Amino acid sequence: MIPGIGAFTQDTLWCFSQVKGTMETGTTEADIISTVEFNHTGELLATGDKGGRVVIFQREQESKNQVHRRGEYNVYSTFQSHEPEFDYLKSLEIEEKINKIRWLPQQNAAYFLLSTNDKTVKLWKVSERDKRPEGYNLKDEEGRLRDPATITTLRVPVLRPMDLMVEATPRRVFANAHTYHINSISVNSDYETYMSADDLRINLWNFEITNQSFNIVDIKPANMEELTEVITAAEFHPHHCNTFVYSSSKGTIRLCDMRASALCDRHTKFFEEPEDPSNRSFFSEIISSISDVKFSHSGRYIMTRDYLTVKVWDLNMENRPIETYQVHDYLRSKLCSLYENDCIFDKFECVWNGSDSVIMTGSYNNFFRMFDRNTKRDVTLEASRENSKPRAILKPRKVCVGGKRRKDEISVDSLDFSKKILHTAWHPSENIIAVAATNNLYIFQDKVN
Repeated sequence: MIPGIGAFTQDTLWCFSQVKGTMETGTTEADIISTVEFNHTGELLATGDKGGRVVIFQREQESKNQVHRRGEYNVYSTFQSHEPEFDYLKSLEIEEKINKIRWLPQQNAAYFLLSTNDKTVKLWKVSERDKRPEGYNLKDEEGRLRDPATITTLRVPVLRPMDLMVEATPRRVFANAHTYHINSISVNSDYETYMSADDLRINLWNFEITNQSFNIVDIKPANMEELTEVITAAEFHPHHCNTFVYSSSKGTIRLCDMRASALCDRHTKFFEEPEDPSNRSFFSEIISSISDVKFSHSGRYIMTRDYLTVKVWDLNMENRPIETYQVHDYLRSKLCSLYENDCIFDKFECVWNGSDSVIMTGSYNNFFRMFDRNTKRDVTLEASRENSKPRAILKPRKVCVGGKRRKDEISVDSLDFSKKILHTAWHPSENIIAVAATNNLYIFQDKVN
């Protein structure tokens, strides 16, 4: 067993059909989960879907009767974040799909999060209310205005207890700043600004200003026929508010310093691994495109995910990664069929655990992979309703490439490419993970002795 990896049990299973109070087996396109994110304490977990909805799960307090049983996650709030829109100038539909969710650190009793679709970022406030005011002077009990001539006494309004209500209200709407589709948002460590990135530009926003943003990266060429790469992901450094990275479809990562210039078109560091000529093929450029980039919690390392591998880069070494992990190298022989069914363009995300010692990313057939950076051991686990029961230990899975297949192995030809785990999240301080598989959200925790 890998410490913190190999003994995961299924803690809770939620799918959006259950959240809505039905037990439907069918899945609509709108129900598919498109992003998963823990807040800074891990007490809340937010998911966004292709229907523009945000569902927030809250961790229950530990039971006094069951000390060793940690709290499970239950639905805390559900709200419609984005609606479908239409750009009349360009005759384009704007999907309501939630591309990314990012939490802000909690400053008071309320919670704040950013959510974005292709064009618009919104700042949401999620708060609780368990009292309601009564005894207004200018309004009656039904809320209608009273005739001032009928008011003969002055009443002092009082707060009456009521059933707990969780409200989600949009506090800011940041729109009309992106020509292309937003693929990333990242909150700065100063907690006053955040950035949003699309295919060709990165904008810097102040949380208090919605009608103006500063363009800090612009890679759009004067002639679009000369376009050779696009921005695929971007993130701020966890501790230095002036530093950020962004990745490209060419497999490169650029580290930028906003102290150097207002427009960060000229990078401070450039991370790229030279390609092995012997591995060059028609698909090389496609599979080298980086789909996700993440700073480690320490800020020392950068993790990137391309189609076949996860790489860890040291900020002090630009010419090659210090670690490379093969996620599903057995698919290298299947690239032609993956290109034909468009799976080769799938964008897998990657996450660190709280101590930066283990990394996790998704694969096909509802498999997800974990790699221990210290022991160099890895494990493949499966998120499945059929063979996962609450509190059951997840069994490692193996893929057979060729030759005789063992009983507990699955053939590479039997993999279901329609079942894919693109979005995962790891609790910031505990071994609790969230895995999105189509419209199902699986939450696993390490085994409790």
